Amino acid sequence: MRIRRRVRDVTVLLAASAAVLAGCGSENASTTDEGAASTDGPLRVGVSPVPHGEILEFIDQELAADAGLELEVVPFNDYVQPNTALQDGSLEANYFQTVPYLDNFQIEHGGEYEWIEAVHLEPLGLYSDSVESVDDLPDGATIGVSNDPANLNRGLQLLADNGLISLREGTEGQATEADVEDNPRNFEFAPLEAAQLAVSLQDTDASVINGNYAIDSGLSPADDSILLEEAEGNPNANGVVTTPELADDPRIATLVELLTSDEVRQFIEENYDGGVLPSF
Repeated sequence: MRIRRRVRDVTVLLAASAAVLAGCGSENASTTDEGAASTDGPLRVGVSPVPHGEILEFIDQELAADAGLELEVVPFNDYVQPNTALQDGSLEANYFQTVPYLDNFQIEHGGEYEWIEAVHLEPLGLYSDSVESVDDLPDGATIGVSNDPANLNRGLQLLADNGLISLREGTEGQATEADVEDNPRNFEFAPLEAAQLAVSLQDTDASVINGNYAIDSGLSPADDSILLEEAEGNPNANGVVTTPELADDPRIATLVELLTSDEVRQFIEENYDGGVLPSF
């Protein structure tokens, strides 16, 4: 199936959201005069464009109307704004993150969030423009890693699970470069924003890239990675998050029901070639 994307400029979206919060919204806006989110109007969901946005566009086009759900899909190209927009009332939910990322985000940025449901796993992979195997990485190779704590730990764990480094005991779930205990090939780690790792791949010997950014850059996790996370027992599923006051919103319950439906499972399996795996 060819996917029709409704991609809107994030700057315009944020400006429009600011206008709503300033009291310039229409009758259909999902915020009150005080800016607090309500259960009226369309359900505004912040997403990473790929695959989250594509999955929601499929739901919007094929499933939402029959379920009585009106969706507004709001794409973002970073991992911070979908949470801050949820807190300021410009969104009712988001769908882009894992539990470990959310936990770290709350430590660093504060805010109150409610994890609702896991939907899919995007296997984290190691990619390279210059070598076809980890065995070909030179001593002293520069490895790009994410600079946010959850994905940095996850990337280092991928390298450790495959015997390239070892991590200091007791750092499970929170490892940083300082916790690399054994590095026999003297790798250098280059922390970057997660969204930049794929577009700057040529500047490193290899980089650990999140599945959504890999797919968005034309990389196939199944075919192009030189290392790939295992799905079994993986705690890093992406899921739906909202605020505590909206946790029982019936629109969100309907969204979760659709996201974990057989139709969405089939859509994922047919469109992402193993780069996105259902978690339900």
